[in-house]
Amino acid sequence: MPTPSASRSLRAPHLTCALFAALLLGGCAVGPDYSAPALQLPAKWGAAAPAVMANGEEPANRPPELARWWERLGDKTLNRLIDEAVAGNLDVATAKARVRQARATRQQAIGALAPSVTGSGSYTRADDGSNVSSTGGVTVAGPYDSFSLGANASWELDLFGENRRAAEAATYGLDAAEETLRNTLLTLIGDVATYYVEARGYQARAALARRTAASQRETAALTRTKLQVGSASAVDVANAEGQAASTEANIPELESSYQQSVHQLAILLGQPPSALNDQMKRSAPIPTPVKAVPRGVPANVLLSRPDVRLAERQYAQYTARIGQAEAARYPDVSLVGDVSTSSTKVGDLGKSSSISWSFGPSVSIPIFNAGQLKAAVDYAQAQRDEYFLAYRAAVLGALQDVENASVSLQQERIKYRSLTSSAASYRQAVSLARTLYQSGSSSFLDVLDAERSAYSADDAVLTSRVAIATDYIALNKALGGGWTGTVDDRTPAVVDTQMAPRLVSLDKTGLKPRDRENQGVDQAFAH
Repeated sequence: MPTPSASRSLRAPHLTCALFAALLLGGCAVGPDYSAPALQLPAKWGAAAPAVMANGEEPANRPPELARWWERLGDKTLNRLIDEAVAGNLDVATAKARVRQARATRQQAIGALAPSVTGSGSYTRADDGSNVSSTGGVTVAGPYDSFSLGANASWELDLFGENRRAAEAATYGLDAAEETLRNTLLTLIGDVATYYVEARGYQARAALARRTAASQRETAALTRTKLQVGSASAVDVANAEGQAASTEANIPELESSYQQSVHQLAILLGQPPSALNDQMKRSAPIPTPVKAVPRGVPANVLLSRPDVRLAERQYAQYTARIGQAEAARYPDVSLVGDVSTSSTKVGDLGKSSSISWSFGPSVSIPIFNAGQLKAAVDYAQAQRDEYFLAYRAAVLGALQDVENASVSLQQERIKYRSLTSSAASYRQAVSLARTLYQSGSSSFLDVLDAERSAYSADDAVLTSRVAIATDYIALNKALGGGWTGTVDDRTPAVVDTQMAPRLVSLDKTGLKPRDRENQGVDQAFAH
């Protein structure tokens, strides 16, 4: 019967094996584990708030209504252009490609956690003098064949989680790429809506300038007629014609701005600059929001803003990279093995061949590296701090965007009401000035001043309508209103059809003909 000491000595190897097996199966991790940061956010927005709705409820207290918010502008052309932009925009296509890159990177990182197996095979025909035969007293050496097959396997056990941290970082990187795609879509939709509203605004202002200039030309013609009968002066005619020409001078600038907005719209849709000229030529009203925008509470931006979510995912990604760098300072244990068989005939490889194999652990221990691994950890920690601060800045910037857009929209609505009243008064002043001038109770300068003021007021009203719409767009962007539909990020932009092995013909220079042409073009550009 074994003594207690002998029993302990027998149990010790078993205990060691059990602990080693537990490490192999479960492993451990080093470095900080990521947890979402807790930020102190205000409980409500600032003083600027949309008007109370008809039912007495403040829309600011309701959650934001961000799904396809642009449809509430009531413009079918805008809705169609946004759908086309989501499908054809090049920045969106680039963001999709980066999602595919991040997905492939994650797959590579996950693949490093699994064993790897490679196969090998060889055939040689040789004569080293060992294969000899004797015939008639003469010794003859002959060549012989050698066939071999083998397989090698290795598995990095990742005891301290270096590969697991790399896979974790790659997963967060994929999340960040997807948020970048969503943020690109949000920016795209806002830009399309903004340029469309601006184009309609320039279109309306140019039409106003034409109508006003035509009216002023009629006034100048009437004044010239009065000059011929002696009831007006040449100064009146010159002032009338000068004012009409001054109004007409605004039209080319407005037309230029209109064309630039339409060209930019086409580029956002992934089309040539002039692709939308015919579609946009037919005038349409300036899109006008009619409902107040609910803003919810400031904490909503943490969930709704893709740029904030992007910053948070990047912070998580670089937190995981600290553990990856820290794990590199610990021993690296791998299991390696191989098996091979060889024979002089192919048919004998599986039955009459020599078979050899090996299996065992391999350990790599960093002993001296002059502080490089520790510096890598310090660098990773500094990167993590950078992205944590970027996340905080993104949150503050999002809050500022909402506050600024709310103030701008609220104040622009107040301004619009005043401008509308002002424009109505000036139009009445024009009518009165003309009546008084025709009765001889007022000078012609009063008529010109009234017409000039009325035109400026009407133009300011149109400009304010554009500003209200763009502020509405900015507020929805600030709240995180983007694309909520499906997006295909798996279809590549370029489909490769020649991935299989094939013969390639080369000329004397070692280049294919097309490559030689490209080389000539490159040299021409270099000169």
